[in-house]
Amino acid sequence: MRRLTSSCAAAATSLSSLRSLYSPLVEEHYNNPRNVGKLDKSDPNVGTGLRGAPECGDMTQMQVKVNPETMVIEDVKFKAFGCGSAIAASSYASQAIRGKTLAEALQLTNKRIAQELSLPPVKLHCSMLAEETIQAAVENYLSKNPSLKSKVHKKGHAQNQQATEAAHKPGATEEA
Repeated sequence: MRRLTSSCAAAATSLSSLRSLYSPLVEEHYNNPRNVGKLDKSDPNVGTGLRGAPECGDMTQMQVKVNPETMVIEDVKFKAFGCGSAIAASSYASQAIRGKTLAEALQLTNKRIAQELSLPPVKLHCSMLAEETIQAAVENYLSKNPSLKSKVHKKGHAQNQQATEAAHKPGATEEA
């Protein structure tokens, strides 16, 4: 009986430690993910991105439905398989880009996702996965609509690329 009691106490302590790993916002997005589902990938106005994080087995698919006249993301759907942080990061990111232009969506960085969700350093790959999946979805949409590519990249990707290059310069302190 003593073993069972100590095992239960250890399990409760582990659960408590696990809960402290996740912020309330991560728990909210994990328990109630937004925009789960899928869109018709054959629709020319839908871009689909699929990315995985080999270090932990997380996998995310993100789809964006874009108004070709305004370049605004009208709908977003995602499916994520993996830990709570991966699901929460995809859910948060899907909300953050809905109603934004493609250029604005490309400006959503893993650093912002990680900060908003208060992800611990061991979970930063989850925010990177969300950012990479958005980029892949936008690239897929633009591959279906090549005449729009220069319009988007002039506004968003060039700025995003500059920020990424600045973060990777020697002496830069940002890790994510």
